[in-house]
Amino acid sequence: MSASRRSGTTDELGPDEPERDGADLLAALLDGMDAALCAFDADGVVTHWNREAERILGWSAAEAVGRHGFAGWAVRSADAEEVEARLLSAMHAPGRQVHEFALVTKDGGRVLVRTQSAAVRGPDGKPAGVYCAFSEVHAQIDLERSIALSEALFEDAGWGVVLVDADLRPAVVNAHAARALGLGRTAVLGRPLGDLLAQGVEELEAVLTHVLAEGAPPAPAEIWVGVRTPDGVRRRCWRCGFVRLSSPLAEEPVPLGVGWLFQDVTEAKQGEQEAALLRFRTNQLHRAARAAAECEDPLEAATVHLDFALAGFADHALIDRVAGGALADGESAGPVRLVRVAATPSGAPGPGLSAGAAGLPVRYGEGHPALQCVERAGTVRASVGSVPVEQARAWALARQWPPEVVHALCAVLRSRGRTLGVVTFLRGSGRSAFERSDAAYAEDVAVRIAGALDLAGVLRSG
Repeated sequence: MSASRRSGTTDELGPDEPERDGADLLAALLDGMDAALCAFDADGVVTHWNREAERILGWSAAEAVGRHGFAGWAVRSADAEEVEARLLSAMHAPGRQVHEFALVTKDGGRVLVRTQSAAVRGPDGKPAGVYCAFSEVHAQIDLERSIALSEALFEDAGWGVVLVDADLRPAVVNAHAARALGLGRTAVLGRPLGDLLAQGVEELEAVLTHVLAEGAPPAPAEIWVGVRTPDGVRRRCWRCGFVRLSSPLAEEPVPLGVGWLFQDVTEAKQGEQEAALLRFRTNQLHRAARAAAECEDPLEAATVHLDFALAGFADHALIDRVAGGALADGESAGPVRLVRVAATPSGAPGPGLSAGAAGLPVRYGEGHPALQCVERAGTVRASVGSVPVEQARAWALARQWPPEVVHALCAVLRSRGRTLGVVTFLRGSGRSAFERSDAAYAEDVAVRIAGALDLAGVLRSG
C-alpha cells in the first residue's frame, strides 16, 4: 500500500475515522492506476507516491513520502532547483503543464520521463499543492507512434486497410480500401464480403478464417477478386497481407479480428502474365520451325506448325486454300471459294490431319469469318457471346465448325503478295474470347504455314 502524509487522525474511534478510510481508499485508487503518480504540498514536500512510480524509479512510498522535492535522491543536485521550479510552477498556472526531464533511479540509473502536472486547490480555492503524473518517455513515444501509425493507415495510406471482425465483416475501412471496393467507407461496414465482391470471396474468407485460428501466413498472398461496378464486374488482383488482432487487456489472447492490408497489383500481374505468354509462344514458334525443318513433305511441315501453335492457344484449327489458285493483290475473280487442306480432329485433341493436295471444297455461307478474312486480307475474330447452349451449337454448326466452338480467329495465309488461303483457330466453351494479342500470334503462325505450303505449290493447285 502506498504511504501518504495525513494529519488530524487518531487510533480511537471517533469523527476522524471516516477521514482515515477516505485516505486509504485514495491510496488504493492511486496504486491501481497504470500511470506513475506523485503529489506535493504547497511547500514542495512529497505527499503521495504510488506503485507505478515505485516501479519506474525504485523508490518505495515509505522512502519518498515526506521528502522535500526530488533534490538529493530522485534528481541530480545540479538539476534539482530547475526541476522543482518547473513542477511547482503548475500551482500558479492554468490547466496542465507538460515537461520532460531526467530522474534518478534508486540504483543510480537515469530515466527520461514526461510529466503532466496541475495545481491542487484547497477548500478556499487557493493552491494547496501539485499532483504530477509521469511516464517513461520511450513508453509515451511508443504509444504516440502507435496512435499516429493507426491514424495514418486509416487516413493517408496508399494501400487498402480493412479491420475485419470475428464474423468476417468489415469493422473499420480506410479511404483507399473503400475506393477499391467502389463504395463509401460507412457503406462497407458490417456487410458480408459476398456483398462487396462478386469473385474471390471463398478464397479470401478461407484465409481470414485461417488467420483467426492459426495466425498470419508467412508471406503475402495474391488473390484475384471481382469488384462490382456500375459497368459490371471488374477483375482485379490484390496482394494481401494479414495480421491477427488480439486484445492486449485480456490475460489470454482474445481474437478481435484480422487486419487486412492489400494493394492492387493487377497491371503488374497482367504484365507478368503477358510476358510469360509471349515467351511461351515465341518458344513454340522456334520449336515448330525446328520440327518442320525435319519434314520432307511441306504439307506435313505446315501441320507441324499448326500443332505447335495450338498448345495453350486454341482447341481446333483448320487450313483452307483458295480454290482455283492464289489471289494476287487487287485481283477479283468473283466469289471466293475455299478448299480444306488440313484440320485437327474435332471432339478430341490430336495432331492436324492433311486432306491431301486436292482436298474437299467447303461451302461457307455468305459473310462467313473465313471468307471475310480472305476478302480483307487480315484477321477476323468471331464469338457467339453469352447465349444458351443450344443456340451456341447452332451458331457453330452453321459455320461448319465443331459444335462446342464459341470463339474463332481467322488469319489470312499470304506469300509474295498473294492471298493463298486462311487458317482458322477455334476455342470451345470455358475459354476466353480471342484478343488482339492473339491475332498477332495467329498472323505469325499463318506466315510460317503459308511459307511452307507455298514452297510445294499446294495452295496454288486447282
